[in-house]
Amino acid sequence: MTGGAPTGSADLPLHGGRVPPWLFERMARLGSVIAQAIVLEYGRDELLRRLSHPFWFQAFGSLMGMDWHSSGITTSVVGALQRGLGPLERELGLKVCGGRGRHSRRTPAELLAFGERTGRDGAALATSSRLVAKVDSAAVQDGYALYLHAFVVADDGAWVVVQQGMDGQARRARRYHWRSEGLTSFVDEPHAAIEGRPGGLVVNLTDRRAAPAREAQVALVRGGPEPVLAALRRAAALPHLQLPGRHAVRADDVAMRRLRGALAAAAERGPVDFGGLLLTPGVGARTVLSLALAAEVIHGTQSRFSDPARFSLAHGGKDGHPFPVPLKVYDETIRVLRRAVDGARLGRDEQLAAVRRLDAEARRLESAGAGRGPSFDEFLATERAQSPARGGRTALGSAPPRPAARPRPGGQLALPLRR
Repeated sequence: MTGGAPTGSADLPLHGGRVPPWLFERMARLGSVIAQAIVLEYGRDELLRRLSHPFWFQAFGSLMGMDWHSSGITTSVVGALQRGLGPLERELGLKVCGGRGRHSRRTPAELLAFGERTGRDGAALATSSRLVAKVDSAAVQDGYALYLHAFVVADDGAWVVVQQGMDGQARRARRYHWRSEGLTSFVDEPHAAIEGRPGGLVVNLTDRRAAPAREAQVALVRGGPEPVLAALRRAAALPHLQLPGRHAVRADDVAMRRLRGALAAAAERGPVDFGGLLLTPGVGARTVLSLALAAEVIHGTQSRFSDPARFSLAHGGKDGHPFPVPLKVYDETIRVLRRAVDGARLGRDEQLAAVRRLDAEARRLESAGAGRGPSFDEFLATERAQSPARGGRTALGSAPPRPAARPRPGGQLALPLRR
């Protein structure tokens, strides 16, 4: 995705509440190890590109156990990366600045300090931060008041900004993504993406068609109505991610073909790669399923993230949807990925290669129309029944024991659901 090119939109319901400490600490560890894996496999610029992609960002937060559809993913992902990548700032050459509310106002000072440490022009970075915030609050007037501003900067001067505004009356949020790569102007179509469902009158002076308005404040568009109509036709062709207000994850939120590919890959690659190669006794196919979805976050192309709800099936959600967060599976996922990343940093990349093969196998089996597998409802019923044994937990406490639901006729689980 290049600077100034929109990649789609998403409509996010506002959610209140806080992330419980037991989940936030795990989010920081998982976010850190996945970010490191992406840097090791594809380089630092690729991590910045992914952070600027709205669908990937939502899938990343869903994988972490956040409410899959909510605006809270933005705050939580930013906070988790700040916590997880903070100790690695000098090693990775990356700094996550800003955050929500008062933390956002610290961004210019943090960028000045970063510039002093790295030799970059911290004042220019701070100016960029202020300009980005001004554009999305003044040049783009869409009814969303900014309350979060995060500035992710590399020591070579490349940066990504993720900021979010809210419409308190409609209880909706809109996320704005910026990238320095390819950015030629702060006021002429600068966004990498803007997430949010169009609603009501929007004043957007960053639109290229508004150049005459920026210059003279008299003409809206030169050349008559055709440029406007052409732009609207192009916008209608862009993918739009419509995230509902309901908490429940439904079958039509998930691309079942992709899910069954991951299930089949977990069953086939688990015993081969993760029992022998990674030398992790006790890692069963359920953990490998979570690893398969994490592998897709690391290796997947942009088109793979059109159904971010699917990634909530790795580690559930703090609100209990689609099921409580299985702490034993979550911790095992972090442990395996941590071992793979640490080995790759020491020149032993066979473990990280196993994660790559898991992702490739899932796609191969998906293309081949892998197995019948469980229905979506059967999968969720099994997860909820197994939740207490897997350390299932929500923001309200541990998951109570539940009787296993009877499987429906014609559905067969594609893998043994041990931890």
